[in-house]
Amino acid sequence: MVGCPEELARAFPDHLHEGKVNLKDLLPSELEAFVRLLGQSPYRARQLIRWLYVRRVGAFADMTDLSRAFRELLEAVAVLPSLHLASPQESLQDTTKFLFTLPDGNPIESVRMRYLEHLGPGRLAVCLSSQVGCAMGCEFCASGKLGLVRNLQAWEMVDQVLAIQRRVDARGERVANVVFMGIGEPLHNFRNLLRAIRILNHGDGLGIGMRHIAISTSGVVPAIRRLAEKRLPLKLAISLHATRDELRDRLMPVNRRWNLAELLASCREYQAATGRRMTFEYVMLDGVNDSLEEADRLVELLGGLRSLVNLIPWNPVDHPSFRRSSKIRVRAFQERVQQGGLRCTVRREKGSDIDAACGQLRLREIRRNVGAAPRAENTPAFSAGG
Repeated sequence: MVGCPEELARAFPDHLHEGKVNLKDLLPSELEAFVRLLGQSPYRARQLIRWLYVRRVGAFADMTDLSRAFRELLEAVAVLPSLHLASPQESLQDTTKFLFTLPDGNPIESVRMRYLEHLGPGRLAVCLSSQVGCAMGCEFCASGKLGLVRNLQAWEMVDQVLAIQRRVDARGERVANVVFMGIGEPLHNFRNLLRAIRILNHGDGLGIGMRHIAISTSGVVPAIRRLAEKRLPLKLAISLHATRDELRDRLMPVNRRWNLAELLASCREYQAATGRRMTFEYVMLDGVNDSLEEADRLVELLGGLRSLVNLIPWNPVDHPSFRRSSKIRVRAFQERVQQGGLRCTVRREKGSDIDAACGQLRLREIRRNVGAAPRAENTPAFSAGG
C-alpha cells in the first residue's frame, strides 16, 4: 500500500493522533511531503490547506474536489481532531470568552475581541492559550493557580482560531490579529508556538500577517534571544509589572532566574534584530507598584527602547494581599510616564463581566468539577523550549 500507516508513522512520529497522522499539526511543507508519500501530486497539499483553513471543514468526506479514492485513503491514514467548545460567554463589552475542551479532557480558554481601536470593521483579535495551565507562578494571575499540566500542540493553538472563525463566518468577520496572551507562557512552548505561527501565517490558509501576531512573555530570557535570532517581524510584549528586582522577585518568580537587567538586555537585542517596538505590560496593584516613584523608575528602566507601556487594571483573583489601583492612581501614573517621554496607554477593559482575565474561567470550571483537575507534570519551569 502506498503510504502505509507504518511508513507514515515513521515519517511523522511527533504528529500522530490516535495512531494516525494529524494533518492539522503539519506545516505546509510537511503536508506536501505527506501527499507525496501517498503517491499524490504536490498540489493536493494546497487543496488540503484550503479545505482546512479557508473552508474550515472538519471531515475528509466534505472535501468534495478530492477523488473518492483519495478521501478514503485519507480516512485510513490521517485524522482531523478538533477542540470541543464547552462554554462561550458573551460579554456586554464586545468580548467573548471561550472555554474549550481538548481531546484529553483538559480545559483551555480563548478570548475574541471585537471593535479594537486599531482594527477596521469586521476585523477581530483573538487571545490564545499556549499551555494547559502555567508554571510561571505569578502572584496576581489566575493562569498558574493549578500549575502546568502540559504544552499545547501547534494544532491546538491554531484550532482555537479556527473554532472562533467558524462562529463569525456568517457575520462576514475575520480574525485579523492573534495575541498569545492567554493561559501559559508561550516561550516555554517555543517549538510548538513557532509551528502554530507559521501555520497561521501561511498565505494559502488563514493568512494572518506576522506583524499582526503578538507574543506575551513573563521574561524567559534565553527564548527571547532565540526568537530574536529568527528575525521574524512579530510583536513582543513583556509582562513587566515591577521596576525593582526585589518587588518583581515577589510578584514573578521568573525574575529570580533572569533579573531586570538581563531581561532588558534581551529586549534590546530583540529590538535591534527585528526593528519592532516593544510593549511592556504593567498590571496596576494598589499600594504595590502604582506610586509616582515607580513611574519614574519605569521611565528610567526603559530608557533607549522604542516602547509602549500598557497599564492594565487588575482583574481580581483569589489573593487577599492585592487590590485594584483606583482610576485616579492609574491616571496619575500614566501622566507621569508620559511626562517622562514614553507612550503609555491604559488597557480598555474587555470582558471583566465574564471572567475574561487569563485562567479565571478555566479555574472556575475545574473547581466546579472537584476531583477532575489534571495533575501538573514535572516540567522545568524556565526551559527555553525545544
